[in-house]
Amino acid sequence: MKNVLKKRLFAVTLTQVAIFIISFLFYRNISLVSYINISFYFTAIFLLLALLIYTIQSGFYDVFSRSLNLAFSRGKDKRRFDEVPGLSQLITVNQRPLLFYGLVTGLLMMVALLAYYF
Repeated sequence: MKNVLKKRLFAVTLTQVAIFIISFLFYRNISLVSYINISFYFTAIFLLLALLIYTIQSGFYDVFSRSLNLAFSRGKDKRRFDEVPGLSQLITVNQRPLLFYGLVTGLLMMVALLAYYF
């Protein structure tokens, strides 16, 4: 348990360092506004990827992916619809770390936003 927490905190630290580096590269300085802008993009990417993986693993796209797979392999193999694996069986990435990174980065962005306005 401690090892997982250390890995996640290390990843959050790397994310924050990347935000500062990108902020310096694009804005030529590190300010509160540039930190808020860049961290918003990181938060959006992490949360949208987590939501995309969640919807894929829930089986929402299974029928669509099976149909496309069956349609494009029509002349090659004689398979039934049941034999084609669904997209949820093929994508086995855990979305929880992405959700955690997105929430932590978003929380730090909100703290910076509150510091900016007050």
